[in-house]
Amino acid sequence: MLSLTEFRSSLQTQTPPSNLSLSQTALWWIGKKNWAEAHRLVQSAEGTRECDRIHALLHRQEGDLANARYWYARADARMPDQTIIQEWEDLVRRAFPQTGTQPS
Repeated sequence: MLSLTEFRSSLQTQTPPSNLSLSQTALWWIGKKNWAEAHRLVQSAEGTRECDRIHALLHRQEGDLANARYWYARADARMPDQTIIQEWEDLVRRAFPQTGTQPS
């Protein structure tokens, strides 16, 4: 499994590492500012808590807060009181739990 440091370094490449899960790959595309590709991925896995949570973030990013609240509820989460970037960073740390305590 990729470490958090390796994940962050991989954002300098053109394509995501092949050993990422679908939700990790969606987070990678968000890190590359490719919201459409991230959205496509999480839509393909609708119903999984991790992907529904990322889906909520994507709708929050586009300013569709009603839709974001729907996806947060589906993920059994609340809309966080933090910036989009902070939320993305929290999700990335959760996606790599073995290194989740490393500083950003």
